[in-house]
Amino acid sequence: MNSDVISDDHDLLILVDSSDKEIGELDKQACHDGSGKLHRAISVFIFNRDGELLIQQRHAHKRLWGGAWSNSCCSHPRVGEKTDVAARRRVTEELGLETELTFLFKFEYRASDAELGTEHELCSVYAGQAVSEPIVNTTEIQSWEWVPSSELNRRVEETPNNFTPWLRIEWARINAEFSEELRSGFRRTP
Repeated sequence: MNSDVISDDHDLLILVDSSDKEIGELDKQACHDGSGKLHRAISVFIFNRDGELLIQQRHAHKRLWGGAWSNSCCSHPRVGEKTDVAARRRVTEELGLETELTFLFKFEYRASDAELGTEHELCSVYAGQAVSEPIVNTTEIQSWEWVPSSELNRRVEETPNNFTPWLRIEWARINAEFSEELRSGFRRTP
């Protein structure tokens, strides 16, 4: 386990318009205040050799959706950092894993967490496969598990509010548009 602090409310995020053109920078806290400011984000789905997905329970101290279950890794690129580089960096920082990632899609969403704040993100989504067990960062992750796709589908359907809104959106799209890759656990073929 790793307990290094790897993100902070004062980190600068990249403000963008809906076409992903950079329009400025703003600290993380301000990006999530009120109705949220549109900023660039990354979201990663890591599968094991058995095709199970690594899901994480966000640490309870997280401002937005603390304690909710989410996909393997999600964060923001740093100013001047490309999204694919940010995705690989965060997988290493949060999960202690190094893996090749495949870009799946990009989408914009807005979701409010009661009076706590709002996510308004233009999110790039990636998938990869792990060949080892994660070494999770305990300042970011409260708990984690490998889960078969069918089990995650059941849980999301039965208890949607136990999951982050971006996981629900992204998982539905992955099921709809990447069903063949999902069946193989996003295995890379030589």
